[in-house]
Amino acid sequence: MTTLLKTWQQIDPPGRYFIKMQGLRNHFVIVDGREDPYDPGCDEIINICDPQTGVGGDQLVIIEPTSPEGTQSGAYAFMRLLNIDGREVEACGNATRCVAWLLMEERNVDALKIETRAGVLECRREGFLQVSCVMGKVSMDWQKIPLSREHDTLHLDVESGVLRDPVGLNIGNPHAVFFVDDMEGIDLKRLAPPVQKNELFPQEVNVGLAQMIDAENMRLAVYERGAGLTTACGSGACVAVFAAIARGLTRASKMTVLMPAGPVSIEIRANDTAVMTGPVDFCFTGSLPEVQQTPMA
Repeated sequence: MTTLLKTWQQIDPPGRYFIKMQGLRNHFVIVDGREDPYDPGCDEIINICDPQTGVGGDQLVIIEPTSPEGTQSGAYAFMRLLNIDGREVEACGNATRCVAWLLMEERNVDALKIETRAGVLECRREGFLQVSCVMGKVSMDWQKIPLSREHDTLHLDVESGVLRDPVGLNIGNPHAVFFVDDMEGIDLKRLAPPVQKNELFPQEVNVGLAQMIDAENMRLAVYERGAGLTTACGSGACVAVFAAIARGLTRASKMTVLMPAGPVSIEIRANDTAVMTGPVDFCFTGSLPEVQQTPMA
């Protein structure tokens, strides 16, 4: 990416080079901010992610230098995740896979570590445009989710229409997973926002709707904080499998999670660590226009 960045800077019109990628139709505008720092404001982020005014994407992702702690942990770069509403979030599995592929191509290696707000994630090439990421430990501790008060996280007292009795979890970001017998006809886009705004979730929450197909396969839809209904959510898939095991719905430690855009493979290891494997793909490259400052009257 650094080589590509230097090449692009020689081309008119001037601007900031980006690569757009997608993982299961979850689209990311990826910018290299290691040599030339980039700190866009909320309005700029919204405009970039809006397909009517900018590139269009589910998140703006900025690659930055690692922190001293990240360097000590062996991380190659830091990944900053900015949602379409300008909010910075801690984790995104699909974005991690895309960035990991780019950085592995840059270094010509098959494995590396990426620092995120959720911790340092180990990533590995698993085949052509396939990447696995060790997403970290899943927690059901009410304080780590976090909840506003102590609560049984295996059975949260939260409901919205037909959505009832979710599992509360955290994998760097907060999730509530609802299990249903049949997802057909459930309007998650309408029912999820009241769950997100529930006073039990002081930082709001990602809302998952899961249906067990059998012991090794699950259907899942996710309504994300600041992004809305998505075609795929890597962190959501990880916690949904963990929640299914915690509820006794399966004994399998490895499951295929089928989301609207396609499947990912999720493994829950003995130490409660989740590993996700799934596809990445390139869309196109381009240049973000330089933001012009409006002169004061």
